[in-house]
Amino acid sequence: MLNRRHIRVKVMQSIYAMHQNGSDSLEKEEKFLLYSIENIQDLYLVMLSSLIEICKKEAVFLQRSSAKHLTTAEDRDPNKKFINNCIFQILAENNSLSIALENRKITNWSLNDDYILLLLAAIKESDLYVKYMSNRINTFEEDKQFIVSLFMEVIVPNEKLYEYLEDNKLTWVDDIPLVNTQIIKQLKAIKSAEDESFKVPKIYKDTEDKEFVTTLYRKTVLNESELAKEYIDKTPNWDTERIAEIDTIILKMAICEFLKFPSIPVKVTINEYLEIAKEYSTPKSSIFINGILDNLVKEFQANKKLVKTGRGLM
Repeated sequence: MLNRRHIRVKVMQSIYAMHQNGSDSLEKEEKFLLYSIENIQDLYLVMLSSLIEICKKEAVFLQRSSAKHLTTAEDRDPNKKFINNCIFQILAENNSLSIALENRKITNWSLNDDYILLLLAAIKESDLYVKYMSNRINTFEEDKQFIVSLFMEVIVPNEKLYEYLEDNKLTWVDDIPLVNTQIIKQLKAIKSAEDESFKVPKIYKDTEDKEFVTTLYRKTVLNESELAKEYIDKTPNWDTERIAEIDTIILKMAICEFLKFPSIPVKVTINEYLEIAKEYSTPKSSIFINGILDNLVKEFQANKKLVKTGRGLM
């Protein structure tokens, strides 16, 4: 689930928080970094389980409507196309998802079912729902497309849901796009109503990515003074004290990758940190950082300080 760019963002944010807190406990801050990454899976499970809970709430509503003392024809014979959607069924009956929800003790919606009711109301008010419910026939392709569109167009943009997630865990704010993209990708990949291949993804792609988190964090934090010396004299037109702190952290992390990660291509490092700067720093930051890094690469190459292994890594 986690990609290298998001790992870099998490490390950058942890170093920034460490600076802001004035903390000098590497072990404590690293532990929180890893904790915040582990919580990405909780966010994934919370978002995905919202679909299951929405279906359950509607099923309960239909059952109670049919049991009323005074019922309408619609109450007695409701359109059950929504609750019969095969994607809801696949998720509700998926072992991987059920085990993960139990293991991670995800009980958010049982404690906060008012948000599920809000989402269900928003769904029923949508044109998407009205169009889908215009008949009573369930087909796999329509069911899947409906759930994908529902998630993308109604659930994800819901402001109340976003506020809940933000209040629940502040570290989730930057993880929401990553998690939602993963869920949409998986929903689109379901091939049939009998498809049992859906699996809760691992946080890290492999052990190398997991090690990258702590290695990048430690090598940057433990060598901050040394790394800063590499760019301090390369900013004649910039007041060093007025350079955005996020920019200084990005520069240190990029230089750390240049010098201490021989298997990561220079171009990959530069491109990744320029994109991070565009999203998390000032409008001019990416131009400033690009200029510094380009000059440093030339200098490192001339001084033979840049040692990269493998083909095409320069």
